[in-house]
Amino acid sequence: MNLNKEEMLNLFQAVFPKLEQDKRIALLVDLPSCTEEDNEPWALRRKIAYQWYEQLEQIKEQLQLEVDFILYENVKSNNADLPKRMYIWNQDPLSTFDLETLTRSISLDDLFTQYQIFMVLSDFSATAPMKIAANKYNFRAATMSGFSEKMLGALRIDYELINKRLQILKDKLDAAKKICIDFCVQQKKFHVEFDLTITKSHVSGGRFPNAGMVGNLPSGETYIVPNEAPESLSEGVLPVQFSDEIVLYEIKNNKIVNVLSDGSFSQKERQHLKEEPAYGNIAELGFGILGDFGIAPIGEVLLDEKLGFHIAFGRSDHFGGLVGPQHFSSPEKVVHIDYVYIKETQPLVAINKMELFFADSSQIIMHNNKYSLWEEQ
Repeated sequence: MNLNKEEMLNLFQAVFPKLEQDKRIALLVDLPSCTEEDNEPWALRRKIAYQWYEQLEQIKEQLQLEVDFILYENVKSNNADLPKRMYIWNQDPLSTFDLETLTRSISLDDLFTQYQIFMVLSDFSATAPMKIAANKYNFRAATMSGFSEKMLGALRIDYELINKRLQILKDKLDAAKKICIDFCVQQKKFHVEFDLTITKSHVSGGRFPNAGMVGNLPSGETYIVPNEAPESLSEGVLPVQFSDEIVLYEIKNNKIVNVLSDGSFSQKERQHLKEEPAYGNIAELGFGILGDFGIAPIGEVLLDEKLGFHIAFGRSDHFGGLVGPQHFSSPEKVVHIDYVYIKETQPLVAINKMELFFADSSQIIMHNNKYSLWEEQ
């Protein structure tokens, strides 16, 4: 069941409080390059997006906004740069693949100049390029890669309480010098620590009240880029579960320098790091909290990363970090990929303890996979 018209109005007004500059909203959807590339989840996402466009058309007088439905060819990988040209369609896109036959095209520069609000329901994540562009063009955007009907419940929860908890996390992270994490994998212990001395954290709480803001929907995380400078003190051994195999990454100076484990996934990761060293950058520490609100994982990173703690490899410039597309071998190889530490996604890996260290004190913020901060409220 999709959002109804009233729910869409409430969601939109909560996510994008009206600004004086707001005139037009664009719903962006990426398309498969050919019929063979398509799949059912992708097609259903386009259907949801088009229904949202129709609902926004019905309430545009209340919103005082014009709305367009815009298509673009998919960029083949998450967070790669967007194509230079898109197409205003305003019709059901389920069987439209040959974009060159469409007549109403718009350049990327004109798109970002003419529209002030974007909702991006895409197969491949567009968060990084939208964040970079928003800094230049001063628009707002909600990115929703992999969105499905199963995520609709996460658009109906108490975002006021979510934002309150996320702000608590932000205040702690911004004051901390480092974070230490103790993992347990089948009774084996692993320790990793991350240097937090350079960047500040960000709240992604489902509200974008100011121009230039870009984030995910559904939302519910505070995130920070660890110190990526050559002298970074981030180091340790990080376990990540792939199927039934635990891949062990050795980290020094916030970069993966070696894969210590054996197995097919370990070998694949070792080869990937050899071919794309930028993939081994620790790009993000994310603190999702939606699991505390009864939201269950669905197998899509857009939602699942908001449920608990996660670590991302690869691109970080869209979060204020140093690693961007220029550090990868080609645009198609650019990635920002999250690994989520909840029992449904990594059942063999547990977080025994997560501790923040400040100038003259420390605080445990997670114990046995559960946050311990909310007890303070």
